Amino acid sequence: MRLMLYNMRYATGSGFRFHLPFPFGGFFRKTGRNLDSLIDFFRQQRADVLGLVEIDAGSYRAGHRSQADTIARHLGKRPFCRSKYSYLSWWSRLPVMRKQANACISGHAVIRERTHFLRKGVKRLVMELELEDVVIFIVHLALGRRCREAQLADLARLAKNARKPYLIAGDFNAFAGKVELREFMQALRLASANLSDAPTFPSRSPRWQLDFILHSPEIRVTHFEVAKGIRLSDHLPLICDFDVARPAALPAGA
Repeated sequence: MRLMLYNMRYATGSGFRFHLPFPFGGFFRKTGRNLDSLIDFFRQQRADVLGLVEIDAGSYRAGHRSQADTIARHLGKRPFCRSKYSYLSWWSRLPVMRKQANACISGHAVIRERTHFLRKGVKRLVMELELEDVVIFIVHLALGRRCREAQLADLARLAKNARKPYLIAGDFNAFAGKVELREFMQALRLASANLSDAPTFPSRSPRWQLDFILHSPEIRVTHFEVAKGIRLSDHLPLICDFDVARPAALPAGA
């Protein structure tokens, strides 16, 4: 199975022009042209599941249409899209902000999809997608380190309840890199698919590993790459091929 993780920055683009005519001005531009480029890239990569962080669920930027629905329609897959802000957050009441979301887009049958909200932080969403052999969690953690530590504790409790082998993929905003996740990973016996700790941000000149695909021991990664040179967002996409080890059959009469 192939999983792609991408913080796509709402398809608003990257580079110097993003900051014209004022810093971060690109956030307010229409996104149709860049979304077309993203869809072409996704089609080329042929991922079974897309975990998409920072996707527009239907603001004016996207012509009031969900980018997740548009991507899924072009790829022939099924979209699951949720606002990254909790229902009680005042951010969820503001124009544009309430349409800022994360999404899973799956070409495999989905047995169950669940939405969780962590107890701390502005960005609290955890998406849980259960497939036949694996559970996939998609996250986008807080910028503040203390808040991330509390979020990781909540995330560990969620992951321990997974009924199958699982992956946790997302933008962890871990500016200290994998060392910041050491206790979290050890507690859950997780490994990183990115064995070389290749940086993922910023896309123009990567220096930090902010984006991770972590997996439980039953999962065997057969291929992993950080797709370099892709400047459709300020992050680089992560591509992970993996197999799920099935339990050994019991001897007859056991």
